[in-house]
Amino acid sequence: MTLTQLYCDVDDFCQTFLPKWEATQIQEHERKRLRKRCLSPSEIITLVIYYHQHGYATFKWFYQRHACKYLRDAFPGLPSYPRFIELMPGVLVPLACFMQSRCGNGTGIAFVDSTPLRVCENIRIPRHKTFKGEAGRGKSSTGWFYGFKLHLIVNDRGEILSFSITAGNVDDRVPVPKMARKIIGKLFGDRGYISKKLAELLAADDVELITTLKKNMKPRVMAAFDKLLLRKRSIIETINDQLKNIFQLEHSRHRSLTNYMVNVVAALVAYSYQEKRPSLNIDPVNLLPLL
Repeated sequence: MTLTQLYCDVDDFCQTFLPKWEATQIQEHERKRLRKRCLSPSEIITLVIYYHQHGYATFKWFYQRHACKYLRDAFPGLPSYPRFIELMPGVLVPLACFMQSRCGNGTGIAFVDSTPLRVCENIRIPRHKTFKGEAGRGKSSTGWFYGFKLHLIVNDRGEILSFSITAGNVDDRVPVPKMARKIIGKLFGDRGYISKKLAELLAADDVELITTLKKNMKPRVMAAFDKLLLRKRSIIETINDQLKNIFQLEHSRHRSLTNYMVNVVAALVAYSYQEKRPSLNIDPVNLLPLL
């Protein structure tokens, strides 16, 4: 994925979305000077996504050591690093909507999971102030953490169908009904999604929730095809691992909640452009009779 192709995709979306979005904004009675910025929203979004595609440990290093040195021809109006950080909050809504447009289509098979997004080490929780009031303490399979949770629904091709970000102490089952509105078919999850009420809510929208069982639960009759796909639930765990280790989704150097959300959504967009994504390689022609 070249920088030019990325910018063209972002700019085409912004030219359609921004006029409609700005027309819905409530205007204040006070007159304000609308100065022309050194970078357009399309350029800001492109740079933030481009950072996640290049493996730099921090955005500051990417901006000062790569963008300011090698991307001056493409972005002649590059401001200083502190000024760029001030411009980032203004593109959160367009960036989130752009990610919605990048979400894949349902194939009848979907997997749901959540992953913790730690904002600091556990020993520093009492002193952490940046996300005080927004982050929460939660527990994952690897232990306790402080921060947020990223909830994902993906299909068998590794495409993100829906996503949600919540505090770390929110139950994994809470955002599922809203996230699953655009999918139909089978939804596979781990034992953390066991809930009769949730299964009934999803069934009303033609979604069948299939989960693993707890050790103290009685075994149930399950189709061989469902058992096989339940074992393949590791596909979404692979995606979570790639988001954290390749696209720099999680780190503890954030100083702003809005810019933190920009970072998370931009990492999801960068993943959506990945050429080779985790996939089950299921032939749709052979799949239809089973579904």
